[in-house]
Amino acid sequence: MKHRLFSAGRFALAAAAVAFLLTGPAKAQGPVAKVHGNVIDPAGTTITKGDVKFTTDKTTPQKDMKFTYDFPLDASGNYKGEVKPGDYIVFIFQGEVAADYQEVVLKDGDDKTINFDMTREEYMKTLSPERRKEIEEFKKKNASVQQGNKVVASLNATLAKVRADLLAAAKDKGDVSQDITDMQAAVAAKPDEGLLFLELGNTLQAQGDHLAKADKAAGKLPSSDDDLMKNYADAVVAYKKSIDLNVASKKPDPHTQATAYNQMGNCLAKAGKLDDASAAFEGAVKLEPTSGGIYYNNEAAVLFNANQMDGALSAADKAIAADPNRPDPYFIKGQVLIAKTTLDPKTQKLVAPPGCVEAYQKYLELAPDGSQAATVKEVLASLGEKVDTSYKATKKK
Repeated sequence: MKHRLFSAGRFALAAAAVAFLLTGPAKAQGPVAKVHGNVIDPAGTTITKGDVKFTTDKTTPQKDMKFTYDFPLDASGNYKGEVKPGDYIVFIFQGEVAADYQEVVLKDGDDKTINFDMTREEYMKTLSPERRKEIEEFKKKNASVQQGNKVVASLNATLAKVRADLLAAAKDKGDVSQDITDMQAAVAAKPDEGLLFLELGNTLQAQGDHLAKADKAAGKLPSSDDDLMKNYADAVVAYKKSIDLNVASKKPDPHTQATAYNQMGNCLAKAGKLDDASAAFEGAVKLEPTSGGIYYNNEAAVLFNANQMDGALSAADKAIAADPNRPDPYFIKGQVLIAKTTLDPKTQKLVAPPGCVEAYQKYLELAPDGSQAATVKEVLASLGEKVDTSYKATKKK
């Protein structure tokens, strides 16, 4: 049967307001049929706000129809309920506008799925060419967005896995070659994301550390290991790419850039490029001055480990100036200065250079239970200095 419900070229009816006789879903009494279904709009998107209404007024104008049953859509675009057996017209309403309808006969005991799929050809033909074009454009855009969301979700999962792997591998410098492969695939999937290149650099550096550990065990010089040096070199390239992309982004993030510079500094130091490493740490400080204590401390550590004592002392002093409450720079400073200890020819006692004892004492004050506390106490005792045991354990920084 035909009803004056839809006019060609319209997505939804501009129908007169419907007088609702019921304020909530009705529940059938006696013989019943179960009904349920899902609602999809012409663009293929689930409709989550609306009501599915049942009426037996098949010959009545829409504005005068009485709707016996009313089932609201849930957040997934689904509805369900029970109705008495009968011959119905079933509508999907959004507000007071009827978007679609269909006729259905229900018998006692039926368990009926009644879906509303407005992408069907029959429904689409009722729409104007302009409306159909608009829907197609929306579908293309929506498909692109959904694909992008899938890519982002996949990349986030990769990042989470790789970060967990790196954390686990850091304990014993384990092999992370699979994580390199995963991050290479990630940057290929989204080559404009600087954060991905930062993590790629971290995986390459971690793999270099893994190879360095093996070289050390075999008595091999790291600088003679081409694979190791390539991992460090590729990591530096990845860090630089991360920085460049971040700078060129709509919302550059100084913290991410500073992190990349810091990691680059560590990597360059391991590769023996100490001047470049120092420049990288300086780059991190310029971007994030409030974290200068961390970055200068890292610089001091890598220079000290590379036996570059003058540079280590300078970096340690900068770290102390930036954050006087960080204990490690004081230890590094003390260790650099203790090497310059002399022997007093008259007393035959060791004489530490100025600032050495003070640096050690400050370390103990800040970290009385720190990892270097025992070493510091031994050094001070060898110098004949009193070790202050009144320091109490403090919160580690």
